[in-house]
Amino acid sequence: MLGPLVNAAVIIGCSLLGMLLSGILGKNVPDRFRETVMKALGLAVIYIGISGALKSEHDLVLILSLVTGAVAGELMNIDRGMNWLGRWLERKTGFAEKDSGGDFARGFVSATIIFCTGSMAIVGAMQSGLMNDYDMLFAKSILDGTLCIVFACEMGIGVAFAAVPTFLYEGAIAFISMQAAGFVPDAMITEMGAAGSLVVAAIGFNFLGIKEIKVANMIPAVFMPCLIMGIQGLI
Repeated sequence: MLGPLVNAAVIIGCSLLGMLLSGILGKNVPDRFRETVMKALGLAVIYIGISGALKSEHDLVLILSLVTGAVAGELMNIDRGMNWLGRWLERKTGFAEKDSGGDFARGFVSATIIFCTGSMAIVGAMQSGLMNDYDMLFAKSILDGTLCIVFACEMGIGVAFAAVPTFLYEGAIAFISMQAAGFVPDAMITEMGAAGSLVVAAIGFNFLGIKEIKVANMIPAVFMPCLIMGIQGLI
Protein backbone atom coordinates (compact mmCIF):
# COMPACT_ATOMS: atom_id res chain seq x y z
CA MET A 1 0.00 0.00 0.00
CA LEU A 2 3.07 2.26 -0.06
CA GLY A 3 2.42 3.44 -3.62
CA PRO A 4 -1.18 4.62 -3.00
CA LEU A 5 -0.11 6.28 0.26
CA VAL A 6 2.68 8.22 -1.44
CA ASN A 7 0.38 9.23 -4.29
CA ALA A 8 -2.22 10.57 -1.85
CA ALA A 9 0.42 12.41 0.19
CA VAL A 10 1.86 14.07 -2.92
CA ILE A 11 -1.61 15.20 -4.04
CA ILE A 12 -2.19 16.89 -0.68
CA GLY A 13 1.28 18.45 -0.47
CA CYS A 14 1.32 19.78 -4.04
CA SER A 15 -2.21 21.14 -3.71
CA LEU A 16 -1.12 23.15 -0.69
CA LEU A 17 1.93 24.32 -2.63
CA GLY A 18 -0.32 25.37 -5.51
CA MET A 19 -2.45 27.43 -3.18
CA LEU A 20 0.67 29.09 -1.78
CA LEU A 21 1.89 29.90 -5.28
CA SER A 22 -1.52 31.28 -6.24
CA GLY A 23 -1.18 33.81 -3.44
CA ILE A 24 2.21 34.85 -4.78
CA LEU A 25 1.73 34.65 -8.55
CA GLY A 26 -2.02 35.09 -8.87
CA LYS A 27 -4.62 32.62 -10.10
CA ASN A 28 -3.22 31.65 -13.48
CA VAL A 29 -0.02 29.74 -14.21
CA PRO A 30 1.40 30.82 -17.63
CA ASP A 31 0.61 28.26 -20.34
CA ARG A 32 4.22 28.11 -21.53
CA PHE A 33 5.37 26.86 -18.12
CA ARG A 34 2.62 24.26 -18.02
CA GLU A 35 3.41 23.04 -21.54
CA THR A 36 7.16 22.76 -20.95
CA VAL A 37 6.76 20.88 -17.68
CA MET A 38 4.23 18.45 -19.15
CA LYS A 39 6.52 17.64 -22.08
CA ALA A 40 9.41 17.02 -19.71
CA LEU A 41 7.22 14.69 -17.67
CA GLY A 42 6.11 12.99 -20.89
CA LEU A 43 9.73 12.10 -21.67
CA ALA A 44 10.15 10.74 -18.15
CA VAL A 45 7.02 8.56 -18.49
CA ILE A 46 8.27 7.14 -21.80
CA TYR A 47 11.60 6.26 -20.17
CA ILE A 48 9.91 4.59 -17.18
CA GLY A 49 7.56 2.64 -19.45
CA ILE A 50 10.28 1.37 -21.78
CA SER A 51 12.64 0.46 -18.94
CA GLY A 52 9.86 -1.58 -17.36
CA ALA A 53 9.03 -3.29 -20.66
CA LEU A 54 12.68 -4.39 -21.04
CA LYS A 55 12.18 -6.73 -18.08
CA SER A 56 10.14 -8.99 -20.35
CA GLU A 57 11.67 -12.44 -20.89
CA HIS A 58 9.26 -13.49 -23.65
CA ASP A 59 9.13 -10.98 -26.48
CA LEU A 60 6.47 -12.92 -28.38
CA VAL A 61 4.17 -12.98 -25.37
CA LEU A 62 4.64 -9.22 -24.95
CA ILE A 63 3.85 -8.50 -28.61
CA LEU A 64 0.81 -10.79 -28.67
CA SER A 65 -0.44 -9.29 -25.40
CA LEU A 66 -0.30 -5.77 -26.80
CA VAL A 67 -2.00 -6.69 -30.06
CA THR A 68 -4.76 -8.85 -28.59
CA GLY A 69 -5.23 -6.45 -25.67
CA ALA A 70 -5.59 -3.49 -28.01
CA VAL A 71 -8.16 -5.36 -30.10
CA ALA A 72 -10.13 -6.32 -26.98
CA GLY A 73 -9.96 -2.75 -25.69
CA GLU A 74 -11.21 -1.36 -28.99
CA LEU A 75 -14.09 -3.84 -29.03
CA MET A 76 -15.08 -2.76 -25.51
CA ASN A 77 -14.18 0.88 -26.29
CA ILE A 78 -12.88 1.48 -22.78
CA ASP A 79 -11.62 4.95 -23.70
CA ARG A 80 -15.11 6.10 -24.65
CA GLY A 81 -16.50 4.62 -21.43
CA MET A 82 -13.99 6.48 -19.28
CA ASN A 83 -14.66 9.75 -21.07
CA TRP A 84 -18.40 9.21 -20.69
CA LEU A 85 -17.92 8.58 -16.96
CA GLY A 86 -15.96 11.80 -16.58
CA ARG A 87 -18.59 13.86 -18.41
CA TRP A 88 -21.40 12.15 -16.46
CA LEU A 89 -19.76 13.00 -13.12
CA GLU A 90 -19.27 16.59 -14.19
CA ARG A 91 -22.92 16.90 -15.25
CA LYS A 92 -24.23 15.25 -12.08
CA THR A 93 -22.18 17.52 -9.85
CA GLY A 94 -23.07 20.59 -11.87
CA PHE A 95 -19.51 21.61 -12.64
CA ALA A 96 -19.26 20.89 -16.35
CA GLU A 97 -18.50 24.55 -17.05
CA LYS A 98 -15.54 26.35 -15.53
CA ASP A 99 -17.54 29.45 -14.70
CA SER A 100 -20.30 27.55 -12.91
CA GLY A 101 -18.97 28.54 -9.49
CA GLY A 102 -18.26 26.35 -6.47
CA ASP A 103 -14.48 26.07 -6.81
CA PHE A 104 -14.12 23.54 -3.97
CA ALA A 105 -16.41 20.93 -5.51
CA ARG A 106 -15.21 21.69 -9.03
CA GLY A 107 -11.59 21.16 -8.00
CA PHE A 108 -12.42 17.98 -6.10
CA VAL A 109 -14.42 16.45 -8.97
CA SER A 110 -12.02 17.49 -11.74
CA ALA A 111 -8.93 16.18 -9.92
CA THR A 112 -10.62 12.94 -8.87
CA ILE A 113 -11.68 12.17 -12.43
CA ILE A 114 -8.18 12.73 -13.80
CA PHE A 115 -6.31 10.90 -11.03
CA CYS A 116 -8.59 7.85 -10.90
CA THR A 117 -9.55 7.22 -14.52
CA GLY A 118 -6.05 7.18 -15.98
CA SER A 119 -4.21 4.03 -17.04
CA MET A 120 -1.32 4.64 -14.65
CA ALA A 121 -3.64 4.35 -11.64
CA ILE A 122 -4.73 0.87 -12.70
CA VAL A 123 -1.39 -0.47 -13.95
CA GLY A 124 0.63 1.14 -11.17
CA ALA A 125 -1.64 -0.18 -8.42
CA MET A 126 -1.55 -3.67 -9.95
CA GLN A 127 2.26 -3.66 -10.09
CA SER A 128 2.31 -2.41 -6.51
CA GLY A 129 0.19 -5.33 -5.34
CA LEU A 130 1.57 -8.09 -7.56
CA MET A 131 5.27 -7.26 -7.63
CA ASN A 132 5.87 -4.78 -4.78
CA ASP A 133 7.03 -2.46 -7.58
CA TYR A 134 6.13 1.14 -6.75
CA ASP A 135 7.97 2.91 -9.59
CA MET A 136 4.83 3.40 -11.67
CA LEU A 137 2.82 4.94 -8.84
CA PHE A 138 5.79 7.09 -7.83
CA ALA A 139 5.97 8.39 -11.41
CA LYS A 140 2.22 8.96 -11.37
CA SER A 141 2.65 10.88 -8.12
CA ILE A 142 5.00 13.30 -9.88
CA LEU A 143 2.48 13.80 -12.70
CA ASP A 144 -0.42 14.21 -10.28
CA GLY A 145 1.59 16.59 -8.13
CA THR A 146 2.34 18.83 -11.11
CA LEU A 147 -1.33 18.91 -12.07
CA CYS A 148 -2.29 19.60 -8.45
CA ILE A 149 -0.12 22.71 -8.37
CA VAL A 150 -1.82 24.04 -11.51
CA PHE A 151 -5.35 23.03 -10.44
CA ALA A 152 -4.98 24.36 -6.89
CA CYS A 153 -3.86 27.72 -8.27
CA GLU A 154 -7.13 27.91 -10.17
CA MET A 155 -9.63 26.01 -8.00
CA GLY A 156 -8.31 25.98 -4.44
CA ILE A 157 -8.24 23.45 -1.63
CA GLY A 158 -10.87 21.12 -3.12
CA VAL A 159 -8.11 19.59 -5.26
CA ALA A 160 -6.33 18.29 -2.14
CA PHE A 161 -9.40 16.29 -1.09
CA ALA A 162 -9.10 14.24 -4.31
CA ALA A 163 -6.38 12.38 -2.39
CA VAL A 164 -9.07 10.42 -0.51
CA PRO A 165 -10.86 8.72 -3.46
CA THR A 166 -7.51 8.29 -5.23
CA PHE A 167 -6.07 6.39 -2.27
CA LEU A 168 -9.19 4.25 -1.86
CA TYR A 169 -9.30 3.43 -5.59
CA GLU A 170 -5.62 2.57 -5.98
CA GLY A 171 -5.52 0.86 -2.60
CA ALA A 172 -8.42 -1.41 -3.54
CA ILE A 173 -6.72 -2.46 -6.80
CA ALA A 174 -3.41 -3.02 -4.98
CA PHE A 175 -5.10 -5.09 -2.26
CA ILE A 176 -6.92 -7.31 -4.75
CA SER A 177 -3.67 -7.76 -6.69
CA MET A 178 -1.87 -8.76 -3.49
CA GLN A 179 -4.43 -11.48 -2.86
CA ALA A 180 -4.07 -12.76 -6.43
CA ALA A 181 -0.26 -12.73 -6.36
CA GLY A 182 -0.05 -16.11 -4.64
CA PHE A 183 -1.97 -17.76 -7.47
CA VAL A 184 -0.12 -16.17 -10.40
CA PRO A 185 3.31 -17.58 -11.45
CA ASP A 186 6.26 -15.19 -11.26
CA ALA A 187 6.92 -15.43 -15.01
CA MET A 188 3.35 -14.38 -15.70
CA ILE A 189 3.60 -11.44 -13.30
CA THR A 190 6.80 -10.31 -15.05
CA GLU A 191 5.11 -10.30 -18.45
CA MET A 192 2.04 -8.51 -17.07
CA GLY A 193 4.34 -5.82 -15.66
CA ALA A 194 6.17 -5.48 -18.98
CA ALA A 195 2.93 -5.14 -20.93
CA GLY A 196 1.62 -2.61 -18.45
CA SER A 197 4.83 -0.61 -18.70
CA LEU A 198 4.53 -0.31 -22.48
CA VAL A 199 0.91 0.80 -22.12
CA VAL A 200 2.05 3.52 -19.73
CA ALA A 201 4.82 4.57 -22.15
CA ALA A 202 2.04 5.45 -24.59
CA ILE A 203 0.85 8.08 -22.10
CA GLY A 204 4.19 9.82 -22.52
CA PHE A 205 3.62 10.20 -26.26
CA ASN A 206 0.23 11.76 -25.50
CA PHE A 207 1.92 14.24 -23.17
CA LEU A 208 4.36 15.17 -25.94
CA GLY A 209 1.51 15.69 -28.38
CA ILE A 210 3.20 13.52 -31.01
CA LYS A 211 0.23 11.27 -31.64
CA GLU A 212 -2.94 10.87 -29.60
CA ILE A 213 -3.20 7.26 -28.43
CA LYS A 214 -6.32 5.85 -26.79
CA VAL A 215 -4.33 4.38 -23.93
CA ALA A 216 -7.38 3.20 -22.01
CA ASN A 217 -8.23 0.85 -24.88
CA MET A 218 -4.87 -0.86 -24.35
CA ILE A 219 -5.43 -1.70 -20.68
CA PRO A 220 -6.59 -5.29 -21.44
CA ALA A 221 -3.05 -5.96 -22.69
CA VAL A 222 -1.97 -6.08 -19.03
CA PHE A 223 -4.06 -9.22 -18.47
CA MET A 224 -3.33 -10.97 -21.77
CA PRO A 225 -0.09 -12.67 -20.61
CA CYS A 226 -2.23 -14.79 -18.26
CA LEU A 227 -4.31 -16.02 -21.20
CA ILE A 228 -1.43 -16.44 -23.66
CA MET A 229 0.93 -18.19 -21.25
CA GLY A 230 -1.93 -20.33 -19.99
CA ILE A 231 -2.61 -21.51 -23.54
CA GLN A 232 1.13 -22.12 -24.02
CA GLY A 233 1.15 -24.29 -20.93
CA LEU A 234 -1.75 -26.38 -22.22
CA ILE A 235 -0.12 -26.83 -25.63
